[in-house]
Amino acid sequence: MKQSYGYLAVRLCVFAIWGLLCFAPFLFQDVRALEVAARICIFIVLVASYDLLIGYTGIVSFAHTMFFGFGAYGAAILLKQMGPGWDAVALGALAGVVVSLIVATGVGLLSLRVKAIFFAMITLATASVALVLASQLSQFTGGEDGITYRAPDLFKPATKLLVDAEGKVVKIFGVSLNGKLAAYYFVFFSALALFWVMVRIVAAPLGTVLKAIRENEARAEAIGYRVVAYRTFVFCLSAAVASLAGTIYAVWLKYTGPDTALSFAIMIDILLMVVIGGMGTMWGAVVGAVLMVLAQYYLRDLMGVAADAVTGVPLLPELLNPDRWLLWLGIIFILLVYFFPRGIVGTVQTMGARQ
Repeated sequence: MKQSYGYLAVRLCVFAIWGLLCFAPFLFQDVRALEVAARICIFIVLVASYDLLIGYTGIVSFAHTMFFGFGAYGAAILLKQMGPGWDAVALGALAGVVVSLIVATGVGLLSLRVKAIFFAMITLATASVALVLASQLSQFTGGEDGITYRAPDLFKPATKLLVDAEGKVVKIFGVSLNGKLAAYYFVFFSALALFWVMVRIVAAPLGTVLKAIRENEARAEAIGYRVVAYRTFVFCLSAAVASLAGTIYAVWLKYTGPDTALSFAIMIDILLMVVIGGMGTMWGAVVGAVLMVLAQYYLRDLMGVAADAVTGVPLLPELLNPDRWLLWLGIIFILLVYFFPRGIVGTVQTMGARQ
């Protein structure tokens, strides 16, 4: 019974976060807050899918944003060419998944037999090639400028989901039931569904096999598991989920470019979120994504308030200058790794098990 305390606390926290995300449009009624909530939903899926690789199977890949970009560009190109219809979204998502599966299968079969560091370098090279192609094939991808397009009509801010007798859009708690709200809940429920699928996967016997491969690949091979086949399958599964996340984000953002879909900075963010939340926990994806995205959007503001509060104190206003937010973000990350060596979720679960 005591062993369940840490797990119960983590699950209650994760359910509370999903609950806040569900009611975010009504709790935080400004454009920036809604953008933050949507980004958190997307990164929960991205981080969870990457945790399937590094946390559950021990695969270190630097190509995760490449698959995210395939899904985003698939939707973007077809929405630009075919117009703002659901057929373009569906075909774009399918195209992104197909390309991701082909590339992931090729990279997996050719590279997963080599040592971890060499596989990581191969994925990094592959992702770099994808980024260069996206920047240079401007006739398809828009080059460095990216692609701007329209989302389906349901997601237009002017769309009225419900109207009253006078033809005015219905409001609930001051929030208009319009296309922007529909777009957010498209992101939210899509992300929730993908996250739930991944939680079920790691809870199934497949999850146990993946952990066995991570802990001792030779032993797993010796007892009859085809390690390369399992690792390739998980690599493809992770790529497909990342691609779908890219499609969802493209529909929400209505813009796709190298910086938003293929940037190596996104890969760094994913790695940090996995480490902060806890590798091999899946629930840690939620905690890591929330903390990292909130820090990226609001740490500067908090530092500005703190700097104003200590005006007149020697040195402190300079240290708390909002322009130095990356410095403080790095310090916070170091402290989190020091005090939570297994990530926040992993450490809490371990502490709960020891009580």
